[in-house]
Amino acid sequence: MIEDLFTVLPAQGQPLPIIANLPHSGLQVPPNVARQLIPEHLRSLPNSDWHLQELYRFLPSLGITVLQANYSRYVVDLNRALRPPFLGSFWSAVVPEQTAFKQPIYVQKPSREEVRSRINEYYTPYHRKLTALLNGAIAQFGTVTLLDLHSFMGLITDDVCLGNANGQTCLPALIDAAAAGFAQQGYQVVKNKVFSGGYITRHYGKQPQINALQIEIRYPIYLPDDQLEIDHIPQWQGAQFEQAQAKLQQVLAHICTTVHHR
Repeated sequence: MIEDLFTVLPAQGQPLPIIANLPHSGLQVPPNVARQLIPEHLRSLPNSDWHLQELYRFLPSLGITVLQANYSRYVVDLNRALRPPFLGSFWSAVVPEQTAFKQPIYVQKPSREEVRSRINEYYTPYHRKLTALLNGAIAQFGTVTLLDLHSFMGLITDDVCLGNANGQTCLPALIDAAAAGFAQQGYQVVKNKVFSGGYITRHYGKQPQINALQIEIRYPIYLPDDQLEIDHIPQWQGAQFEQAQAKLQQVLAHICTTVHHR
């Protein structure tokens, strides 16, 4: 297995039955894949969940165990079902061949063998680890909450979208607590509006012992507008980022309280 495929951040102190998953925040691209990508897309890695690992770095201090991908979603998309066509649409394929806005990303598309290799080397081990973390929490606590953390731009203008597949992947108390927490911090929050839950939320949330909730936050919440207009990965350092981080810590603390007392 690739040694730096993912990072696990154990809960600090008394762990809670909560696993946070960041499948799209990774920005690494191995040289063999980088050579195949159109340079402008390699510079910006568009529609990545930029810098969420920094934004949510407080999670372990709340008792939350964190699993975060280190490699880009353009290497392999961990939030897609493993079904053919494996190379295809940004919205459905494990290996996307276009951006979210249907711009080609490859100078030279990967072969069928290369796609299969990426699945074996990146996708399968990541999901094996996520499954192990969830099963470990279930063995310890009986149930576990999975928070699948993402960010976005476009499609909707709301600050936050919470997704539970229209009530299928988590108890109402969890999504309601998350909505209340975001609202208390002044965010405009909606439920299951466009972003109703991707593969990870739906797949793992089918299990009766797992409450899975997808949390999507809009880029401008934590990234400056001028950084979103450039053709490379935006910088995150600054007051706006720190203010958003402080608010999100309050939101997640509210969610933790709900889970702990459920």
